[in-house]
Amino acid sequence: MTYDLAIIGAGWAGFNAALRAKDLGLSVCLLEKDELGGTCLNKGCIPTKALIQSAKIYSITKKARAFGVECPEPKINFSQMQARKDNLILQLRGGMQGALKGIDYVKSAARFLSANEIGLNSGTVINAASVLIATGSRPYELLEFKFDGNKILSSDHILGLKDIPASILIIGGGVIGCEFANLLTNLGSRVTIVEKMPQLLPGQDNETARSITAAFKKKGIQVKTGTEALDSDLASHDLILVAVGRRSNIEELGLEKAGVKIEAGRIIVGQTLQTSVPNIYAAGDCASGVMLAHYAAYQGRFAAENIAGITNPKKTDNHVIPNCIFTDPEIACVGLSDEEAKRLGREVVVEKISFLASGMARILDETEGLVKIVIDKASGEVLGGQIIGPRATELIATLTLAVSNRLKATQIRDTIFAHPSLSESLAEAIKFKL
Repeated sequence: MTYDLAIIGAGWAGFNAALRAKDLGLSVCLLEKDELGGTCLNKGCIPTKALIQSAKIYSITKKARAFGVECPEPKINFSQMQARKDNLILQLRGGMQGALKGIDYVKSAARFLSANEIGLNSGTVINAASVLIATGSRPYELLEFKFDGNKILSSDHILGLKDIPASILIIGGGVIGCEFANLLTNLGSRVTIVEKMPQLLPGQDNETARSITAAFKKKGIQVKTGTEALDSDLASHDLILVAVGRRSNIEELGLEKAGVKIEAGRIIVGQTLQTSVPNIYAAGDCASGVMLAHYAAYQGRFAAENIAGITNPKKTDNHVIPNCIFTDPEIACVGLSDEEAKRLGREVVVEKISFLASGMARILDETEGLVKIVIDKASGEVLGGQIIGPRATELIATLTLAVSNRLKATQIRDTIFAHPSLSESLAEAIKFKL
């Protein structure tokens, strides 16, 4: 079987690459050893946010009386929450399957036999002029805390829980750890989160990290930063979730047969996403230091365009990547924080507004948090922004557009936003004058 392009991995990078390559007239074979949709659909973005939404509905219902709504005391039906999550995955996977019309989708592990040949489980050999590796990532395992699926869990395991644990220790205060800490405490678990770095969400804006730490403590989450997991009382918790990051899935691909070079556990790619072998490209978590589904999708489309050769090779110079954290309150950021800008020698103005000042936030009864916008003092351009508060993961889109297109802060300030809305806080935050 011969194709213009064979794609190994049908997650967000591989799936989007396949659709774009088909649109550009290439014959495409998409190979996936597990389920269509990869981590994002099956074990990441979609299932976690489905459970988070269920927990949020439960939390809102508990305070219904404050909105003038009388209802019985709400109860959690965790099996129904899980069933809803699973059904959402099936529905979305079905939609993805339908979109693959005109693409040969093969469910099989794949291994390089040479730079142009890929062997499948069945013994079939795929010949391809070009290959895109998009095999994603998996939870990182600590030597001291080996996953057993019983007491010590990965983020994959915890999505399949049958019951809500009475208590849980979460090792790792990054995005995954914080999202599960928030989810489980909202469902009634006693949660302790341990992070060896000085703050939760290492690498995030310091003010944002302090805000979410305060919010967590208010919820009853025990937060221990600057602490090693082994120093914790492990026996006092029903479950232990290890959430210390992810590692690329590249070990079983036979990359040595193709001559593809790796470094620090990732495939080495250049700015065009080309590997050390000219006809082989890589996109998404297996090759990127930024392990986000939307960035993987962007890279997948980008790689397909370079493989198709529709223009001169494009370079991945878009580093304006929004980062969203679905805690309560939500967190989202894009571009530079004020600390990062200052380290780069930029003189900045930082404009802020609390959601306490937002009419819509008060209507929603979600006034915790703020909008923070970082502006270059000389040019007036928006360099970045951090939002912690209601619908932060949606509001960040406006700031992403601003940073991507080097808009001036005054252009946001002078835009008419609907009232009452949360989005008007973006304009109201800016007092910057030129």
